[in-house]
Amino acid sequence: MGIRFVLMVNKQGQTRLAQYYEYLTLEERRALEGEIVRKCLARTEQQCSFVEHRNYKIIYRRYASLFFLVGVDNDENELAILEFIHLLVETMDKHFGNVCELDIMFHLEKAHFILEEMVMNGCIIETSKNNILTPIQLMEKAS
Repeated sequence: MGIRFVLMVNKQGQTRLAQYYEYLTLEERRALEGEIVRKCLARTEQQCSFVEHRNYKIIYRRYASLFFLVGVDNDENELAILEFIHLLVETMDKHFGNVCELDIMFHLEKAHFILEEMVMNGCIIETSKNNILTPIQLMEKAS
């Protein structure tokens, strides 16, 4: 399994979306998120986007006011995960029209659905924006 978790966090360090692909208790999740967010938000733009923390490699990228953090196994390809983050943002941009923090807050179920269409059990299964968004568009038409 490659991806262990995906977090979307604002500039103040508040988690807006969290998806875990391994079991952690609520206390473990809260502690892990706090440590990772503090570590990543304290870094400057000149520093690289890869951080090792505990037994994870954290790959993160900032888009506007949101930080996208992905925790992976130590043997995962960092550049492939950066590309995944970029694809996730582009897909959300295509659906929401220039995605922002408020889109995630008010449409959390759609953000989770997009992520679930892309990742299953920690493995990236879909990279086509059209294939990812088609089920959401069909659900919106039906409602």
